[in-house]
Amino acid sequence: MFCTIAFIQSCLSPDLWFVFQCLCFFLSAHASVAADDGSTAFWAELALKSLGSEGLFLFSSLDTNNDLYLSPEEFKPIAEKLTGVTPVSDFEEDVPDPNGETLSIVAKFQPLVMETMTKSKDGFLGISHVALSGLRNWTAPVSPKSVMLARQFKAFLPPKNKLDLGDPWWIIPSELNIFTGYLSNNRFYPPPPKGKEIIIHRLLSMFHPRPFVKTRFAPQGSVACIQAISTYYYTIAFRIHAEFQLNEPPDFPFWFSPGQFTGYIVLSKDSSHVREFKLFVPNKRYSILICIFILSWCIGKTHRPSVPSVIYDENGNVIDSRDPSGEPIQFVFEEITWQQEISWEEAAQKLEVAMYPFKKVSYLPFTEAFERAKAEKKLVHSILLWGALDDQSCSGRTLRETVLESSPILALLNESFISSWSLVKELEELQTNRENEFYSKLADLHLEKYNFPVEMIICLPNGTVIHHINANYFLDITSMKPEDVESSIFSFSSSFDDPSTATYLQFLKEGLQRAKAYLQN
Repeated sequence: MFCTIAFIQSCLSPDLWFVFQCLCFFLSAHASVAADDGSTAFWAELALKSLGSEGLFLFSSLDTNNDLYLSPEEFKPIAEKLTGVTPVSDFEEDVPDPNGETLSIVAKFQPLVMETMTKSKDGFLGISHVALSGLRNWTAPVSPKSVMLARQFKAFLPPKNKLDLGDPWWIIPSELNIFTGYLSNNRFYPPPPKGKEIIIHRLLSMFHPRPFVKTRFAPQGSVACIQAISTYYYTIAFRIHAEFQLNEPPDFPFWFSPGQFTGYIVLSKDSSHVREFKLFVPNKRYSILICIFILSWCIGKTHRPSVPSVIYDENGNVIDSRDPSGEPIQFVFEEITWQQEISWEEAAQKLEVAMYPFKKVSYLPFTEAFERAKAEKKLVHSILLWGALDDQSCSGRTLRETVLESSPILALLNESFISSWSLVKELEELQTNRENEFYSKLADLHLEKYNFPVEMIICLPNGTVIHHINANYFLDITSMKPEDVESSIFSFSSSFDDPSTATYLQFLKEGLQRAKAYLQN
């Protein structure tokens, strides 16, 4: 038996060997379903011995319902990645109807203001001015105005199984995770859009001729949910992760990556009429590229709803769409009575969690977190970093895509901590604000412990830091073998967890242990 397995492994590439292991474990776990109540522990132990910690971690990431059984649906992402075969989209694009309603859209943005750059006001972290030519010369949308057919917005309509308020679905699914890796930086021209990507690409092309509707890094794609429902209309909130390539050969690639595009559309259920459309980049707490500055981006806030391009009289004859003075005929539309609705804030939060599972934990603003911790007598789990944790910032990406999405970590944080993340720049401003000495002192205590790029901190409600670890050190020790880790504080667990999760759990539990005397009073 062992000779046979060894022979098979020698004949397969590493990727196909992993597929073979997963399939074997798939069959083994499937056979265990009918076993007794102790089968889960037995198969978990067997899986660890068979796959090793890394293989088991990868298997666990696919086993979304934690039943030690990979269904075909759970295994599909890896199968598609290794075989290169992806399912055909069920979205069928309508043949444009020249007589359908049209929608006039306006795009605008404020170009880069060099004085707002926090790292360098002359040059850009050592990058030449020539390399920045695409950024410096990008001062206005390439298409300030555009006319589109209302039917093109059909891509925003919900699938039949997503008709509940706030239930998110993917317009453009994300295809990346920590196992698939990232897309190449060395690209200039986006691939041709297809299916539902086409409308997103066309909208973003109003800003710049080279939008990429799928970002290089996870989470990529576009997600939406219903915010309001009436008899004939939906209000649909959406969030898009996209970026732009600003340079062309012979210059080096230069990427522009907004934290997100978000917005809403009021659309008839048959997609024949668009009442309102708005797409924008939030201008709060988001780092764009590798400098922090605020842009005012807006596309859409439509001047009027979509209107018919051809008008008929009561006898079915085509009549002029302009009045005798030459002005377009103004249409009067009925008021929409919404039967069900949720707030914009709730809809945006649903989309945020869909993009970032780590947001299943509420991350409160810095000062609010300490006020809540004081009232509930809990510890503060604080993350201090240079770039925003919930955009494409390099400094927080690894953390949020691994341990902060782990089910055991989510459970412990929700149960025992009040969580917050803060930009270094925010706390530096709070530190110098002497109007509230308590908040200024909280910022002082945090900044004393901060080292670039990310510091994870556990502290009492009064700001006293009782435990902290730098992200670089954390990544270093979790990449080591268990026997090579000297500190007992950051040791690996023998449980079903991967090394990173086990180590972060230990970090949190150590913080709870150090604060035990306070929490018992």
